[in-house]
Amino acid sequence: MTNTSIKRRLSGTVVSAKQPQTRVVLVERVQIHPKYGKRFRTGQRYLVQDSAEPTKLGDRVMIEATRPLSRLKRWRIVSKLGV
Repeated sequence: MTNTSIKRRLSGTVVSAKQPQTRVVLVERVQIHPKYGKRFRTGQRYLVQDSAEPTKLGDRVMIEATRPLSRLKRWRIVSKLGV
């Protein structure tokens, strides 16, 4: 049997860069209401480890799930997508 590990990746925007190696990334997605069919945005904030390349407020980044790094950090930045 082959070992195929699927890593979960998401893209989002850096909304806070106040901590030294931690960024807060907002991942937004569009949902459709099941009854009325209206589209609306929902978002979730993730605490992300940022040690390789420093990112700033407003940068678009790709994040990936990783082992627990602290009490709330379970993600790390894979790449910087742009501003």
